[in-house]
Amino acid sequence: MDSASTARLSAFLVEAKRRTYAGLDDDATVPAQIFPGSKQLEYREGDLSYPDIYFGMNYFVGQEVVQAGERVIWSMSYAGGLSPGISDRREVLAIYAFLRKALLGIGAERPFRGPLQFEEGDFRYLNAPEGDVSEFHGEEQIFRAGTRAYRLRYGGGIIR
Repeated sequence: MDSASTARLSAFLVEAKRRTYAGLDDDATVPAQIFPGSKQLEYREGDLSYPDIYFGMNYFVGQEVVQAGERVIWSMSYAGGLSPGISDRREVLAIYAFLRKALLGIGAERPFRGPLQFEEGDFRYLNAPEGDVSEFHGEEQIFRAGTRAYRLRYGGGIIR
């Protein structure tokens, strides 16, 4: 994939992620999921499409894909969730609301998850990515009042 194509992919990923989970939460869910019990979020722009399919809430696993027409050109898998013991619904919703705010800070230089760090109130988001859009992995964490409340590991890249 040449640099112009990689730049287009990165820009598309930023927009797709802002217009699905980060910006709309599960309101971006399509009505007919591929797998029963999954959440499937989708975004399209021209010949590119982005489905994000995941299972679970407190602990979840998922996969994002970018297709150019019928061909898959990029993918990222992820798994993680809340720290054990977090079950109060208000706390769960507050952590995930903060996560979505952090994820809105995604940038084209690392279009996988959120920025390297983001803080608001007693919440702190940290992201430790390695690599670039062509091949990468990383881990993001959320701390609340200094205690880890959430962790997710991710990895992926351009399909060759």
